[in-house]
Amino acid sequence: MRFYPSAAAAERAGFRPCLRCRPETAPFSPAWKGSLATVERGVRMIGEGVLDRAPVKALAASLGVGPRHLSRLFEKHLGASPGQIARTARVQRAKRLLDDTELPMIEIAARAGFRSLRRFNAVFAEVYKRAPSEIRRTTRSD
Repeated sequence: MRFYPSAAAAERAGFRPCLRCRPETAPFSPAWKGSLATVERGVRMIGEGVLDRAPVKALAASLGVGPRHLSRLFEKHLGASPGQIARTARVQRAKRLLDDTELPMIEIAARAGFRSLRRFNAVFAEVYKRAPSEIRRTTRSD
């Protein structure tokens, strides 16, 4: 019995892929990860701001699945919906901007992906239990 680090190395040594064990589903390949690969791509796209510009339906379509199935996959692998993941990413972006810049609140809200200052204030206060201006004052006084 011989072991090779990859299917390509085995082919180079003259072996053909096994028809029974399916080496194309080797660890760390997208096929091996199964639905987790779709979720990881979705999270990457959310981090790039896809849901700041388009609905979950558009994200699902770009991943090749339906919106309900995408929500089930996110729930299964992350315990949260795509919208919740996007909301958390927006709040974290806003927190970094509050800590690292002197931008006005309206600009922070826009850059973080919120469509309105009112929504930004509400979500931020819900997550951090403090208003964004209070967080900024705390950071400045340290």
